[in-house]
Amino acid sequence: MAFIEHHRDGGLKWRLFGRSRGVVYVFMLQLIFLLQTEGQIRYSIPEEMKKGSLVGNIAQDLGLDLKRLRSGRARIVTGESIQYTELKTDKGTLVVNERIDREQLCGDVTPCSFTFEILLESPMELHPVTIEVLDVNDNAPTFQNSHQEFEISESAALGSRFVLESADDADVGPNGLQNYILTPNDNFALKQNVNPDGSKYAEIVLQKSLDREEQPRLSLKLLAVDGGNPQRSGTVNIGINVLDINDNAPVFNQSIYKGTVIENAPKGTPIVTVNASDADSGSNGRVTYFFSKSKAGIADLFDIDEATGRIYVAKEIDFEKDKKFEFRVEAKDQGGLTDSSKVEIEVIDVNDNAPVINVMSFTSSVSEDSPAGTTIGIINVKDVDSAENGQIRCTIEGSVPFKIKSNVRNYYALLTDAPLDREHLSEWNITVIASDAGSPPLSTKRTFYLKVSDVNDNAPVFPRGLYSAFITENNSPGVSVLSVNAKDPDENQNARVSYILEDCEIGGSPVSQYVSVNAETGVICADRSYDYEQIKELMFVIKAQDGGSPPFSSNVTVKILIQDQNDNPPQVLYPVQTGGSLVAELVPRSADVGYLVTKVVAVDVDSGQNAWLSYKLQKATDRALFEVGSQNGEIRTIRQVTDKDAVKQRLTVIVEDNGQPSRSATVVVNVAVADSLPEVLSEFTDFTHDKEYNDNLTFYLVLALAVVSFLFITCVVVIISVKIYRWRQSRVLFHSNLPVIPYYPPRYSDTLGTGTLQHVYNYEVCRTTDSRKSDCKFGGAGSQNVLIMDPSSTGTMQRIQSEKSILDEPDSPLEVS
Repeated sequence: MAFIEHHRDGGLKWRLFGRSRGVVYVFMLQLIFLLQTEGQIRYSIPEEMKKGSLVGNIAQDLGLDLKRLRSGRARIVTGESIQYTELKTDKGTLVVNERIDREQLCGDVTPCSFTFEILLESPMELHPVTIEVLDVNDNAPTFQNSHQEFEISESAALGSRFVLESADDADVGPNGLQNYILTPNDNFALKQNVNPDGSKYAEIVLQKSLDREEQPRLSLKLLAVDGGNPQRSGTVNIGINVLDINDNAPVFNQSIYKGTVIENAPKGTPIVTVNASDADSGSNGRVTYFFSKSKAGIADLFDIDEATGRIYVAKEIDFEKDKKFEFRVEAKDQGGLTDSSKVEIEVIDVNDNAPVINVMSFTSSVSEDSPAGTTIGIINVKDVDSAENGQIRCTIEGSVPFKIKSNVRNYYALLTDAPLDREHLSEWNITVIASDAGSPPLSTKRTFYLKVSDVNDNAPVFPRGLYSAFITENNSPGVSVLSVNAKDPDENQNARVSYILEDCEIGGSPVSQYVSVNAETGVICADRSYDYEQIKELMFVIKAQDGGSPPFSSNVTVKILIQDQNDNPPQVLYPVQTGGSLVAELVPRSADVGYLVTKVVAVDVDSGQNAWLSYKLQKATDRALFEVGSQNGEIRTIRQVTDKDAVKQRLTVIVEDNGQPSRSATVVVNVAVADSLPEVLSEFTDFTHDKEYNDNLTFYLVLALAVVSFLFITCVVVIISVKIYRWRQSRVLFHSNLPVIPYYPPRYSDTLGTGTLQHVYNYEVCRTTDSRKSDCKFGGAGSQNVLIMDPSSTGTMQRIQSEKSILDEPDSPLEVS
């Protein structure tokens, strides 16, 4: 049995109990972790663990809580293509992610381990973790060839050694190759040796002279066993042909040969030459060289000239895979005698690997208001070369507002170096160059695409400070006058411009009663028909506001000038035209030529040429007597007045403006040619009645018909309402058991025949001296005084207003008297 004991220095101590070696083996498969003195976490696990097996509680060992793992986006960073472990951030544990084969991972290197980093962000933390992979006995020792042949002279001296092919065991430590066992025989004994690198090889030593005539061939078996439990083994058959006498074996002049080769050296490049001599002569003294079978794989990388012993490159050598080679070379004469020597070849590194850029994290979009120093990405750069060839320097290509900073070994942060402006440049291509210090240096480029996201930092801008437009009066409501347009260099919602009409007053009324603006297009429309005579121009402010948060805005002044139309006819101020009275200008019969009778005064509220007036005489009783000034409207005589001229003269003057089309007004001027007033009165008594009677008769007939129809409909409605009301009252009294008590409402009066309506109605009576043209007009409620005009004046109207009060109670019948 076993348990773990904590040491004060942070390490762990195993204590083992029991006598069984199997218990120890089971114990070695348990999870082990060691905390290094420099803060590095180290775990030990056996190879071939199942996927999902627990490696260790990384959160507890690092002193981190689970929230920190999740908020820091904790993840495993490794430069390898295979990720053997997986981080469970929800539990804070490391588990096996892929099958781990120690032999595939490390070969014969021991101890076997791989290292990765736990990377956390905000702030960035890097925790190196080393996983040591413990060997299990899952490989048996194997020989490269299943059969070995030896040719040994019968004269071979006792003690002669013959190197056997070494067995390879991919396992290491106790599970590796431990021992060789040779089948029992009389002639050879087995001797085991250890190379400087720790590997074992076997030799058979001649301990009894060979007798070819007695036994020309020997067959042996060599067994290679490891120290695992259960134990594994491999076997090779050894055949020995006994040759005739050759009593001198080749001898190397050096026990160790050393050489160097540059990696990637071309095929055929010589490295080192080995040399062995044989004291025999003739064919027994001719030596051939070959690689010992003690180590597999050497023959694939190197070739040896059998005759000269020169070793040269057979296949491209990679320093990053093998930095040094150690193997043995054998020399054999024709009699089969051999000797061996050790060869060490050191590989010299060349700068043949460019740095590799791995992206740990990168933000593809950054806000333009991000401060300088904002981290946009983290990269890892590695170079598998060594020494200066593996020293890395990272820079950013070109002049860009970004920089690169190294905080942790082989890790670099991409930062902003200056404020960004999306309106100036919305996209950046950031090229990172990683170069080593080799000669010549090698470099790698990696381009990152970064988009600058918009913030609302620009207000809409109008191309000009004042917009002006013209519109003709009497326009149709809703007509488009002009449009304003503001540009916002921002994008999307921040660049969406809305147009707003600022509150103000024009002529005491809100500007919204005059114009409106389309919030989307900026089109300004007239909301009403304009009258130039009331307002000459409109001046207001339009605000352009974007859709950002908070929004930005700018204002522009808009001025709309209203253009005049000839929409008003001239208005005659004098002589005043009245419907019921007659005004006449008196001209004495002694008037000379050019006598000023009167002056027609007119105005036009239009402006410009629309207000230029001209006067013309349209009709006249006697055209030869009067004329009208075309510019000033003065009526003058054009000849001497005589007694033959009629007393009553009627002139029709037309006043016309200069608009297109022109508008006009007509005025009638009555002129009396007489020397005294009584003469004029006698002539003009019936003048007005006869002329105006036919004109007003139709109007009064229509008015009378309308009044009668209104009264009739009103009476019908009132009568129906009273009937319905009385019917409802009778049903209420009929169904009630209470006695009926007559009730007279307040202010009710049934005397004097004054009625029951409390409202006062006015009747306006208009009459003239001619009873046929008298009129009756209903007025509004109220009480007015009676106004009586002097009836002695000819042609004047007398108006009498009378009042009649009628009381109206809610429960009394409606009567009209």
